[in-house]
Parts: sequence; C-alpha cells; structure tokens
Amino acid sequence: MALPGLAISTDQGQLTGQGLEGFYRAGRRVLSRCQVRVAGREPVAVQAWTTAADRARFVGTLHASPGSGPDPDVVVERTRHADGTERITLRSAAPRPLRLPVEVALGTDLADLGAIASGRAGPELAASVHDSGLRWSCAAGSASVTANPPPADALASAGLLRWEFDLPPGGTASLELRVRPDGAGPVRAAGRASTSPLAPARATGDHPGVQPLLSTSIDDLQALLLRDPAHPTDTHLAAGVPWRCGLAPAEALVAARMALPLGTRLAAATLRTLARTQLRGPAAQSGMIPGPRRDAGPHLPPGCTGTEATLLFPVLLAEAHRWGLPQEEAEELLPTAELCLSWLRTAVGEGTYLCDPQPGGPLRCETQAHAHRAAVLGADLLDAFGRPGGAGLRQWARELRTAFRADFWVEDRGGGRPAAARAPDGRLVPQLAATTVHLLDTGLVGGGEQAPGLLDRVQTEQLARLLGSPAMDSGWGLRGLGAKEAGYNPFGHRTGSVRVHETAVAVAGLAAAGYEREAGSLLRGLLAAADSFGHRLPEMYAGEQRTDGSAPLPHPAACRPSATAAAAGVLLLTALAGIRPDAPAGTVTLRPVRSAPLGEIGLTGLRVAGAPFSVRVSRLGLAMVEEAADGLQLGA
Repeated sequence: MALPGLAISTDQGQLTGQGLEGFYRAGRRVLSRCQVRVAGREPVAVQAWTTAADRARFVGTLHASPGSGPDPDVVVERTRHADGTERITLRSAAPRPLRLPVEVALGTDLADLGAIASGRAGPELAASVHDSGLRWSCAAGSASVTANPPPADALASAGLLRWEFDLPPGGTASLELRVRPDGAGPVRAAGRASTSPLAPARATGDHPGVQPLLSTSIDDLQALLLRDPAHPTDTHLAAGVPWRCGLAPAEALVAARMALPLGTRLAAATLRTLARTQLRGPAAQSGMIPGPRRDAGPHLPPGCTGTEATLLFPVLLAEAHRWGLPQEEAEELLPTAELCLSWLRTAVGEGTYLCDPQPGGPLRCETQAHAHRAAVLGADLLDAFGRPGGAGLRQWARELRTAFRADFWVEDRGGGRPAAARAPDGRLVPQLAATTVHLLDTGLVGGGEQAPGLLDRVQTEQLARLLGSPAMDSGWGLRGLGAKEAGYNPFGHRTGSVRVHETAVAVAGLAAAGYEREAGSLLRGLLAAADSFGHRLPEMYAGEQRTDGSAPLPHPAACRPSATAAAAGVLLLTALAGIRPDAPAGTVTLRPVRSAPLGEIGLTGLRVAGAPFSVRVSRLGLAMVEEAADGLQLGA
C-alpha cells in the first residue's frame, strides 16, 4: 500500500477477482482481475515477497521449449506497485530463440471495498478498447488500463490484451500495465514524498529482530500517511489496511504519540487536522473531538473514541513540546488543547470521575487513566505557556488519585487487582483486562520526569505481577483478557486477543516503573511474534499460549499493517533507551532498561529538539548519547 493506493493478492501473483483481490484507489477497486498466460499456460508460482510497503514481487516459471526436459526455461517476474503499476518481465534460459505469445486477462467491478468485504460486489463490467488498453465504466465511475508497449491485439469482449515477444537465448522482454480511475493521475502517496514527516531512523544490536522491526515499522507508517484534502501540507495516519483506510482520530493520535522519537512533524500535522474537527459552541460537547463508538466486548457497552481523542490531544501536544515542537506551532495549537481540557472539567462537573460514553455511561478504568494523564500533562503545558488553569487541573488529578485507589481496587486473596470498570450503580466489573496497562502510561512532564499515576506503589507492583503472569502473558504478548476470566476467547478482539498497541504500552510502562522482568518477557514475546509475521505486526492476533515450535495465529479481522501496531515498533525499541527529552529546557535524560533484555542496541537517526539524535545501550544496560543537537545537555 501507498495510500490512497492499495493492492491485495495472494502469493500466487495472479489477480483472479476472488475475495478482496485487486488494485484499489481511495477505497474503490479499479482492477479486480489481472491473469497472465505465456505460451497458453499460467506460470507456476515459485516465490513471492514484499520488497517494500508499496510493492511486491512475484516469480513464476514455465516450460516453453518442446523436449527441454524437466527444467523450466522461462522465468516470469511480476513487480506490483500500490500506485496501480505492474511490470511483467520474461527471462529466457532456453538455448535457442523463443517466440512467446503473452495474454493478460483483465476485469473489474469498480466496487467499493465495503461492498466487496460484505459480499455485495456486482458482476464484472463490460470492457471497451481504449487507447493502448481497456476501459470500464458504470454509475460509480470509470477506470482504464494502458499498456506499454501497446498490445498487438485487444479483445474487449474477453477483456484480453495480447503480445508476441521474440526472445534470444538469455534475452528478456518486458511490458508495463497502468491502471487508473479516469481523470486521475499517478498516486501521490504522502509518505513517499521527499518531505516525509518521519525521520529515517535505524536500529542495530545483538537481537536480529531489532533492525527489520524498526525499518518495517517506519516503512509502514510512511505508506499509511494521508493528506488532509483541504490542507495538503498536513498529513495524518490512516488507521490500517485494508479495513480502515481513513482517519480514526484516537488511533491517529496514539500512533503519532508513539512515533514522537521520529520527530514532531507528524504530531503537529495530526493535531492541526483534528483541531479543525473540534466541536465549538455552547453545547455540552463543546471542545470535544468527535469519534465513532468502539465495541468493548461482552462485559461493557461500546465506548466513545471521541472521549479518548479529546483527552489525547493535550497529551500529545504537551509531549511533542518536550520532544522539540517549535514554540510557534505549539502556541497555534494551544487554544484547541485548552478547549479539550475545559470539556474534561465540564464533563466531570462536580464529581470525580469521567463517564464514557457521555452521559451516564460506566466509569472505565482506562478512561480515568486517560483523563488523569490529560489533566497532569495539560497543567504542565498550561504552566509552560503562562496560561491559567493548571492549578485546578492538578487539584482535580489529586482528588481522582485518592478516590481511584479506593474505588477501583478489587480485593482478593491474590493481592487484588484494578477493576476494568465501575458500573453506574457502583458495581465493579472485576475482569482482569489489558486496558489496565493505561494506568502505567503516565506520560512525561518537565525535566523528563514521569508524571504521577493513579495507582500507589503497592498497587502498581501488584498490577505488574498480574501482567507478567501466565494468565495475561501469552508468550506472544499481552492478552486482552486474562485466560481465566469469564468470556475469555483467544480470538476475541477485546476478550483475549493480543493487541500490539496495548502490549507496547505495557512494556514501556513496566520498564519506566522498574518492573524489567515483566517488561522483558512481553518484549521478547512481541519480537518473536513480529518475526513470524515478517516484522509487519498486525493490529492484533490470537492470544493462544506459545509453545515450542508454534507460531501466533493471525486474526481474520485484523488490519495489517496498522498505524498503532507500526508505531508500537518505534515505542518498543526506544523504550529500551528510556529517552526523556525536555527540549524547552535544553536537556535530555536517559533511563535505559538496566537488564538489557535484547542485549546491546543502537538507535540512530531519531529526532530530539529538531536535530538528529543517536543513542546506544550496552549489554550492561548503560546508555550513551552518540549524536545530539548542539547545546542539548544530558540530564541527571
């Protein structure tokens, strides 16, 4: 993918029109079938691999010479690009010249991705000969395929283009197909521009998985970038491919926050894009950033991603400011953050907790964590810019901490646990869920210090023990629900599957709190899963227990790649170095994971204070800055 372009196929290389196969542009399938035959036969597929996020290569072979024995003598190589281009190359190994007829069968339904996924796509459309290829049209639009060199023959009724190539011994011949919606030019992928907002960071180290994980994560993030049509200089991340190729506010903010070590430009553009969607006026929802409902599993009603996005906005702005967001850009976005914080205080009212969804919903554990972090970091942000309101936010955060530690703790013989939620009638929802990891994600304030959390020291230690237990740690990452809880389902997207984002938050939070054994176990499990998925982690996968020789089971509804999963790769590796910047103060503090769970690791090409930043953590857990902005001092 290189959004808005996308191509889906099996490892056989042929696009047969079955299922989701095809080339897509902005969510519409512009070509569903592209089947190649050489000398009247389909090549035998021998290998397929993704060479980058936006292209794949397929290799097949065939026998073209009579009496040549068992060995194939023609290699057919197809290079497919997400921008709607496919190059087909024939390579001859025959000892004599070959004349090879080539046919490409094309077709499309011009169907919407949602209709295709739900089985409502219509039949293939009739084609007409157009220019040097074929064209299709319907009420939804039109598309065409052009070929270079032009075909020797085009048969519209069968959707066929034909060529005849003469290959000398060892010779090659190529043709290129380009599919476009009528009137559209080549795909202009935001992440492939020379001005990509993401720094090209690299990782090295003892563990063989760190370099490909970071490289693939950045490549996928670049391919998921979209431009705001009304403000093309602003980019944001799509939620994931293939199901969610548009803007999802909460996921875009989460991913931009985890990607802050790659620079603040993506964060700034995402914040500007979402600031334009903020609700204004006298209504109770004034200041909120709207977002859709999200299913929360069988134990809770759907939650509101708008609540999460509204609370994330000031958090991302505050942390981007610490990472080096220019003062003038932060000041431009500050009024939107202030409205988000005003919405929070209004939604809480005279009470202590924030309901979700508003009004009258349950009190969710993770919502209180998001609200507390927004208040603490928001107060720090307001103070930094000399704005009023910080003292009130801190006072409310202190009251929330005191109440939460008593009201959300479920006592049991094992030492207790934080409740997943509190029902409107006061009843606790006691299931042990991965959403509790957000209690460990407190954020950074001035001086690179961790902000206070909702749990006290004893409760934090108990939560760390629970997250590291076999009930939660599947060996591939953190389960969404404990394996012993009622309703556990290893494929449940909120009731047992491993969600990569939550596992990464757990690793970073546990490491920052000093629980390195539990953090290291989850980290190694996630890296093992990444290796099984070719280092392109999906949004989620089954929470089946890891055993010798096993592999994580893919989830059929997961996006892969996913913005939060790709950005999680950045968070996982940078958390090992414990980078805590305070660019306004001209300092950066390092709190590396002393146990060095992956051995030595080096990170180059990160961005702190607008300049390249490189750090290395030794096998002894000692960190050393190798490159930094002029004047940036290492904090204590």
